[in-house]
Amino acid sequence: MQRNSRLLWPVYVPTFLLSFGQGMLVPTLPIYAQTFAESFSLISLVISAAGIGTLLADIPAGALLSRIGRRRAMIVGTIAIAIATVAMGLATYYPELLLYRLVGGIGTALWNISRMAYLADVTRASERGRALSVFGGVNRIGTFVGPAIGGGMAAIFGLSSPFFAAAVLAIGAALISGIVMEDAETKPIGGHHLPWAVLAQTARESWRELATAGSAQVFVQMIRAGRQLVVPLYGATVLGLDVAQVGTVVSISAAIDMALFIPAGLVMDRMGRKWATVPSFAVMAIGMGLVPLSSDFLGLVIATGIIGLGNGMSSGTMMTLGADLAPRGAIGEFMGVWRLVGDAGSTGGPIIVGAVADLVGLAAAALSLAAVGIIASATLALFVRETLHREESPARG
Repeated sequence: MQRNSRLLWPVYVPTFLLSFGQGMLVPTLPIYAQTFAESFSLISLVISAAGIGTLLADIPAGALLSRIGRRRAMIVGTIAIAIATVAMGLATYYPELLLYRLVGGIGTALWNISRMAYLADVTRASERGRALSVFGGVNRIGTFVGPAIGGGMAAIFGLSSPFFAAAVLAIGAALISGIVMEDAETKPIGGHHLPWAVLAQTARESWRELATAGSAQVFVQMIRAGRQLVVPLYGATVLGLDVAQVGTVVSISAAIDMALFIPAGLVMDRMGRKWATVPSFAVMAIGMGLVPLSSDFLGLVIATGIIGLGNGMSSGTMMTLGADLAPRGAIGEFMGVWRLVGDAGSTGGPIIVGAVADLVGLAAAALSLAAVGIIASATLALFVRETLHREESPARG
């Protein structure tokens, strides 16, 4: 508990601010992008652009982390997110929107890897599941509050207004990270080996884990990212819901999601990581499969509520799995590769969904994501080893 309290201001509060801001964009961004391009493929490319930026920056960010330290990386990342978000709200052409979303993804890579490395540094194996599930839960609290407020703001003040509010929250996250994080815990990592050499060695030594657990990570992030495109567009274009109603649907799902982060952490630390991961993504698949059967607001709420149930059960699981697998001497580098693998799924999910939607419709796109969820669950059950080892010595810090 004491260790978790030490994470409150350096990690949890900035995480809440960023997730709150990004949550405001969940119901509005696909609809906002639709004002620039009507094709589902082009809209999905905007959603995926952040993932593409993150994908391009993951490995450089992991190497950079060893040079500038956790604290500076968090600050630079959050400032980049703030600038890109303001620019998106001011964009007038589709290529601009795409570029700014890409830049935001680069900032997100720095933020993601630095916070994951920091958490891996200061948590013991026996408490890591709970610490990271709380972290995942904080994200979920932000995404619970954000969509309803973002949807309401967009309905009253225009579709660009949530972008400016999200940028202010990102600046707040940068200020808090800069002020409260202890330099002693975030100093750059020294040594005689170049970060790129360490990174390459880490990838070689961990190739089995990256092939098995990494494959699961790809499928997991595909369904997580893909739902952020399917649900708002299905609600708006198929069911005819307005942006405020779409925001409400997303927030209700997020509320269910948010309620489960503590149980998810307890399951991971007491029963094992697989007890949380395997059922959770099967449940998400069921919920996604129900989306095309929704005929009104209530039906969509029920389907997305089941999706939220599954995602809540998985709170912190992929971060915990990555932290468990990371070599103690190369946490930043491994996290860079781990995030790269996951971001490939986050990026590919919406792009595939957009292409399927253009070809055969949003209903088929939702069903394709349901299939991805089943594959994720099966991969975790059959090919990924249990990583909870109670005898593991505490991490340094």
